[in-house]
Amino acid sequence: MIRKPGIRHPYLDHPAPLPFAHRGGAADGLENTAVAFRRAVDRGYRYLETDVHATSDGKLVAFHDTTLDRVTDSRGEIRALPWRAVRRARVAGREPLPLFEDLLEEFPQARWNVDLKAEAALVPLLDLLRRTDAWDRVCVGSFSEARVGRAQRLAGRRMATSLGTGGVAGLRMRSYGRGSLPLDRLLGAAVRRSAVCVQVPERHSGIPVVDRLFLRAAHALGMQVHVWTVNDADRMAALLDLGVDGIMTDQIDTLRTVLAGRGCWV
Repeated sequence: MIRKPGIRHPYLDHPAPLPFAHRGGAADGLENTAVAFRRAVDRGYRYLETDVHATSDGKLVAFHDTTLDRVTDSRGEIRALPWRAVRRARVAGREPLPLFEDLLEEFPQARWNVDLKAEAALVPLLDLLRRTDAWDRVCVGSFSEARVGRAQRLAGRRMATSLGTGGVAGLRMRSYGRGSLPLDRLLGAAVRRSAVCVQVPERHSGIPVVDRLFLRAAHALGMQVHVWTVNDADRMAALLDLGVDGIMTDQIDTLRTVLAGRGCWV
C-alpha cells in the first residue's frame, strides 16, 4: 500500500484525489477563457489549471501558446503586443482572453495551477500574488527548472510549486534506487524550498512515468502526484486505482462522473 503524503501547503488542503479542470476544460475549444472556467466552477470544480504570458506592457494573460495564431482570430506573439491589441483577440472567434488578475477576483474560492510559460511573466505573476495575497490559492510550475527556481528564490516558502523537469527526472531516478547523490542535488532546489507536488504525464515518449515506484518515491518526500492530461474514463480509473493524488482533464464531466462513482467527488 502506498502511503499518502500529508498537507505541505494550504493550496493542497482539500480531500484527494484532486480534480483539475485543464485550461478550464478545453474539450470544446474555448480553452483558458472565462466562459470555460465559469462552466468548470458551476460543475463543482475547485481546482483550475491555466497558463500565463505577459504582454509587452506587462499585463498577465491567461493563455497557453506564445502566439495568438492557433486558437484565436488574431496573430502575433503575446510578448510583442500591448494589452490593447491582445484584448481584441477572440478564442474560437468568440471569447476574449482573460487577465489572470480578473480570474482570481471572479473565482475567489478557486485554486489555480499556473504554468509559468515565459520568463517575462514571472515578475508580474509574483507581484500579483503579493498584491492580492493569493499565495494559498496558487501553485506555480514550469517546464523550465531555472524559472521555477527563480520564482522560489523570490517568493520563498509561502509559494507552492511543482517540480520542474530536472526534479521529475531526479525523482524518477530515485524511484529506481539509482545513485547516491544527496536529495538537494538529485532533485534540485525544489525539494528544499517549496515543491509540494509533482505534475507529470502518465507516459513520456512511450515510456511510463507514473507507476507505484514513482508514487512511492514522491510520497516519501511529502509530495502529491498529479497526472495530466487524462481524458479517458478507463485511464482515469486506472490511475485512481494506482493511487495518484490528482488528475487534470479537458473532459471535466467525464472526470466528475468517474470520481462521483467512487464516492470521491467533493
